[in-house]
Parts: sequence; C-alpha cells; structure tokens
Amino acid sequence: MSAFIANNTVPPISTRVEIVEEEFPVLKISVSKSHGGIVATRSGKILRRRIKSDGMPENVPMYPTEVVTRLSDLRLLDYSAMLIPDAAIDDLDPLEIERLRKIILSYDGDKALLELDTIELLKALGFIGEQNDVTHPTIAGILMVGKVESIKHFVPTGKASFQVLEGTSVRVNEDFVLPVLASIEKIIAHLDVWNPEQELEMGLFRMPAPEFDKRALREAIVNAFSHRDYSKMGRVRVAVTDEGLTIANPGGFIEGVTIKNLLTAEPHGRNQLLADALKRVGLAEKTGR
Repeated sequence: MSAFIANNTVPPISTRVEIVEEEFPVLKISVSKSHGGIVATRSGKILRRRIKSDGMPENVPMYPTEVVTRLSDLRLLDYSAMLIPDAAIDDLDPLEIERLRKIILSYDGDKALLELDTIELLKALGFIGEQNDVTHPTIAGILMVGKVESIKHFVPTGKASFQVLEGTSVRVNEDFVLPVLASIEKIIAHLDVWNPEQELEMGLFRMPAPEFDKRALREAIVNAFSHRDYSKMGRVRVAVTDEGLTIANPGGFIEGVTIKNLLTAEPHGRNQLLADALKRVGLAEKTGR
C-alpha cells in the first residue's frame, strides 16, 4: 500500500502503513505534513481539504485559479514579485513615484532610496525586472506606482472601498481603484473625518484621545493591502459602523498562522516583495507584525 501511494502521487508521498487490531483489523495510513507544494495523483487529479459548515472535513477539487493562492499560503510563491510580460515602464505613473519619495521623507523610510534615480529606485524596490533583455514591471510595481488604467488592466483585483454605516443608513460608500500608496492616503484621510476625539483630563492638562489610535489604524490598513490575496477577486474594505471599525481583505491566514499564534508566529507576508517595499518606504512596522 505504501509503495502504491508513492507510485501514484506526484511528487511521491511517503506514508507509514500498519494494521491496527481493535475489534477488527483496521488499516492505518499516516501521512506527514507536506511542505513541498501541491501534490497531485499521477492521473493529474488535485484535491484540497476543507471543513464543512457542520464541522466535518471533506475533499473537494482544486481548480487552476486556486493554485496560486495555495502556493502563496505555503510560502512557495510571491505573487507580487511576478513580472507582467505585457506591461512596460510607461505603465508606471511618474506622479506616484514622486509620492513614493515624499512618503519616504515623511515616514522616516530608507533614506538611501532617495539618492537613486528613478530606474535604480524601481529596481531597488523590485518594481521592475528584466525578461529576455526587456524591462517589465512586477505586480508590486503596478500596484504601488502604476497608472490607474494599468491597475485595472493588469491587476483588476487591486480595488478598495470605504464605508460609513449608521444602523441601516449608508452615510458613505465609495469604491475606488488607485495605487496602494494613494489608496492608503485616501482611506486615512477619510478616517480622520470619522475618528471622533474625546478630551481626557490629566491633572491640570487636557489631552485629546481619538476613538481609534492613528498608528494602529495605519498599520492595519497597510497590512490589509500588503497581505491580501491579489489572485482572488474582492477588495480591501474599511467600514465604520455603530459597533466599531472593520478592516477586511481577501485571503485569510497563510500556512502556519492561526488566531492563536498570530502575535508569536514567524513574520512572513503573503506578498513578500510588496511587504518589504512598504517597510522600506516607512509605512509598515519594521518587525513585520
């Protein structure tokens, strides 16, 4: 049985097979946790495990569109570092590159980047690369400093929305497609309006205390863009409701991260290149947590 499984899986899976004597003989097959990527049958069939609504597990087909997500979850693929063969340098917006330089100054980013010319800056951040001696932007490059038309064409999942709901009444409902830096600035500007402050008395002094801490807000919003799954349709959603603030994005936790070890797990983003770029410009927290 062990040899049969190894000969009919790609890559071959090593299993431990034994007969357990209970009330009647039971064949026990032990499979080690796989860290080598996606496993298929020799006939090309790929299944994935999921939990049903009643809490029981089941196997369902894994479709081609889900392969990128699975490899990203296993930390075997950085989707944001992929080159876009049909894109060119002209798809990057000079105004967004200038915004990038200003953010590096404002948020105490890597000042060494400011000494580079535009092409060297884009290469240093991984926003462009070469394929067959031709320069093309990466997914991260289009997302960070691409023109709006280029984002819609090459990364149509790069969307965001801001909502303010009071009960069932919609006060604000705005969807937009912008580069990541512009999107973050736009959302933070919106939240400044919908982030009321209260004055706290500290002895002889009064100090303003906002409803939501601004540093925590910025970090959460940056993480929402940095760690979302850009291979899935959806958008980064920021919503202010009567219950509080919700910041959501498509993707879920990557392999090895759960709600229980969220603060102690090894820092590793789904989009490593994009996450590193946001750290270097000064927007993301340096420890990656």
